Amino acid sequence: MAAQSESSSSRSSTNRHAGHATQRIAQWVAAATWRDVSAAVRHEAKRALVNYMAVALAGCTDPTLDKAVRVYQRFGADRSAGMIGRCERFDMLNAAALNAMSANVFDFDDTHIPTIIHPSAPVAAALLALAQTRPMTGEALLLAFVLGVEVECRIGNAVSPEHYQRGWHITSTCGVFGAAAAVAKVLGLNARQIAWALGNASAQAGGLVETLGTMSKSISVGNAARNGLLSALLAADDFSGPDAPLEGTRGFLRVTAAQPKIEALTDGLGLEWSLLSNTYKPYPCGVVLNPVIDACLDLRRDAHWSLDDVERVELTGHPLLRERTDRPAVRSGRESQVSAQHAVAVALATGKAGLAQFSDSAVGDPSLRAFGARLRFIDDPSWPVESAQVAVVLRSGDTISRRIQAARGSLAAPLADVELAAKLHELAAYGGSGVAPQPLIDTLWRFDGEADAAVLMKLACAN
Repeated sequence: MAAQSESSSSRSSTNRHAGHATQRIAQWVAAATWRDVSAAVRHEAKRALVNYMAVALAGCTDPTLDKAVRVYQRFGADRSAGMIGRCERFDMLNAAALNAMSANVFDFDDTHIPTIIHPSAPVAAALLALAQTRPMTGEALLLAFVLGVEVECRIGNAVSPEHYQRGWHITSTCGVFGAAAAVAKVLGLNARQIAWALGNASAQAGGLVETLGTMSKSISVGNAARNGLLSALLAADDFSGPDAPLEGTRGFLRVTAAQPKIEALTDGLGLEWSLLSNTYKPYPCGVVLNPVIDACLDLRRDAHWSLDDVERVELTGHPLLRERTDRPAVRSGRESQVSAQHAVAVALATGKAGLAQFSDSAVGDPSLRAFGARLRFIDDPSWPVESAQVAVVLRSGDTISRRIQAARGSLAAPLADVELAAKLHELAAYGGSGVAPQPLIDTLWRFDGEADAAVLMKLACAN
């Protein structure tokens, strides 16, 4: 009887969360103010936007964006919104989509731990598009950004890790909710309308892991921003949705995960902030490869051997490392961003791991492709995802290894503000748009004092 009582109590608790989660989130978003946000979270929001601008300026001239721009230009209601690093203008829905694509195209954007969501691209792109068509202050945009990131990451926590393992691209599926909540906030929607915006977003959540390494992935990331913006605009006109789009019997959580953690939506809401678990990459690849590259660069720095001397490379890490990056014989720079075989080969061969090392040109090097076949994975569930060990086994029988406990850019070893600023300078130069990075950096550090949030896009668009 005691066991039955305990089980009933557990179900009752779950049902309490299930019955009101969407409404509690909507009420919280409606009521939240800038005063509720701690200084640490405020600063992290600015850091996230510095990183967002950096990666968007790097990706703005990628062939993926060139192709998307040509197609999107055929459509649109007006030309009210610009694109980061480019001179073309679009309606705000298409501008949101393209600016989210640009920020994610190189997989160099921020990463929320533990969901592995790239939170900024969908939310920032939607807000920056709207800011060009509707007056808002920098403080209002930052608050909405913080809230949108919180919503998408809490939804991600509720379905992780099963959601991604089942094949859902979590940045896209959860990002649409973050964009919807953020835009709903700056539009001044009430709690009922915000819940409708989340319901409208639930009808447009999509994205598959199978698309990683291809241009197709950019479609769903772009749609997360575009459709989240659309969801809130519809809700502003009382376009109604379901009462429980997240936790309902056939809502997002239960459809996309067999055992969702519904309590993750609201536990600690307003007290615990997802942005404090956000990280920024030093390398343009999947975040689980960061410790691998750190180890390889260390090994290469002290090497008294050549690649020809290597019998095999043993890569030890969390099983997620193999699940996400066991991709031999990649065919494009995009595929190489999620390939341990390529990352190990190029880092050991060149001692570098920048955008040039994860390009189509680098992938075309036959010696790197051949070396990747020597990689062996060793799974160890006890290892955290931000750590890894690379052991180089030489033909002589000697083994040289490096273990990284916390990858550069992880929560335990975060990039400093000056490193994020340097990243913006470097990636702006790589993208070749001609946009000056320093005015963007200066504006972002003081963005909560800006009277017009649209100033950021005026600085970010190419002339």
